[in-house]
Amino acid sequence: MANEANPCPCDIGHKLEYGGMGQEVQVEHIKAYVTRSPVDAGKAVIVVQDIFGWQLPNTRYMADMIAGNGYTTIIPDFFVGQEPWDPAGDWSTFPEWLKSRNARKVNREVDAVLRYLRQQCHAQKIGIVGFCWGGVVVHQVMTTYPDIRAGVSVYGIIRDSEDVYNLKNPTLFIFAENDAVIPLEQVSTLTQKLKEHCIVNYQVKTFSGQTHGFVHRKREDCSPADKPYIEEARRNLIEWLNKYV
Repeated sequence: MANEANPCPCDIGHKLEYGGMGQEVQVEHIKAYVTRSPVDAGKAVIVVQDIFGWQLPNTRYMADMIAGNGYTTIIPDFFVGQEPWDPAGDWSTFPEWLKSRNARKVNREVDAVLRYLRQQCHAQKIGIVGFCWGGVVVHQVMTTYPDIRAGVSVYGIIRDSEDVYNLKNPTLFIFAENDAVIPLEQVSTLTQKLKEHCIVNYQVKTFSGQTHGFVHRKREDCSPADKPYIEEARRNLIEWLNKYV
């Protein structure tokens, strides 16, 4: 795992005051937030939380935004009832906290969500989007689930092992230039390895001047200089889903 000593010093940034358009449901052994698309096109997107959990308003805002573009969206509780990271927590305890929340061991939850989407939402085409910790989940899922048609990994910590380049379907990677968690040399390594090994479509995109969390945790009006990058990243995310799901 990259940056073992301090793997994810995430700043919660701007926590949106947002109630959400969806509803909370039980999906087998986990809870989830579901927003139905206004247009039922048989398409769905799994949205994967960051370390602040499935109830973070910012992540629900993103799920609702995706739903407004024609997808039923679901944010499952991938921590399975365990507490999310507390922004006021002691970062020295973070590595220990993270051990019980392994982003590479979520198959049971993914399988449950896929069954729910197919049986309850009649989804025929499914994609996945994840932020930070959820970006790692997306990377893992896209190497193991050929029936998930597209993935968008947003500032997911990069794991340098050979299997992360064996993508089954098109995947977009979004990074921030000034990310304290993910150095640019790791992004360069990922890009080079994908170029050498990957046989499906992919894109690695780094946004100038941005920091970790910019896509889903910054307010659009917090800085005029940041706004175009936030909007472009969100647009790219939707365009990728539209193209491949």
